[in-house]
Amino acid sequence: MRQALKSRIASNKEVLIGSWLTIPHPAIAEIFARSGYDFLVHDLEHSGMTLAQAEEMIRVCDLLGVPSLVRLSGHDWIQAKRVMDMGATGIIVPMVNSMEQAKSAVASVYYPPRGSRGVGLARAQGYGVSFDEYHERAGRETVVIAQIEHIEAVQNMESIMETPGIDGYIVGPYDLSASMGLAGQFEHAAVIDALAAIKEKARKSGKPGGLHLVEPDEVKLESLLSDGHRLLAYGVDFRMLDTSARRGVECAKKFKQRGNQ
Repeated sequence: MRQALKSRIASNKEVLIGSWLTIPHPAIAEIFARSGYDFLVHDLEHSGMTLAQAEEMIRVCDLLGVPSLVRLSGHDWIQAKRVMDMGATGIIVPMVNSMEQAKSAVASVYYPPRGSRGVGLARAQGYGVSFDEYHERAGRETVVIAQIEHIEAVQNMESIMETPGIDGYIVGPYDLSASMGLAGQFEHAAVIDALAAIKEKARKSGKPGGLHLVEPDEVKLESLLSDGHRLLAYGVDFRMLDTSARRGVECAKKFKQRGNQ
């Protein structure tokens, strides 16, 4: 039996690499789930994915043994409850800027007395057949990842990471740089300093983290791994599709030119 994602994160001994899904079709989930990622993120914040579509994709990943994390559209704790009832392993919470927000996020996915999640029967609970088993497993295996993507979060990083129930973090580089008035300027000294501060402050908590490397760049991925990041999201479905398609066309054009010589 595969070790639970939560315990793998908590060990902080291995590199965990997932990817990001925004194209709301079960085939996309199946292709990525068969690719060997440690987890997959279903994105409700920056996509047209509905909750019904997310449930279908979570089901596919679950049947293939791949943990599903759902990036919420915001600090929507009703949405958090619903995706957990669908069978999600946990949530990624965007724009966590304070310990108070971190505590609230954790409470949204745990049943009382630990949290405030409402109790219902749905797919996660075996449609009522396996509630007791799910209740026990959810208490052990639920994952909550804080997305650090604002300069305010950098300033509060230590308290965010010290929050019980926060398992790790993923930096959202675009929003982080935008919050500094430097949108997309990842090589700017101030952005580099902010990323270094995040890593240093998080290190004290013993909890792993990393970045969402949006562009599928193998060289940059190697650099991040060499720099000690242990929780990474690599690429996003549409960027992987686009870059692969463009490479294919470029390769075909080269062969075509050679054939015409």
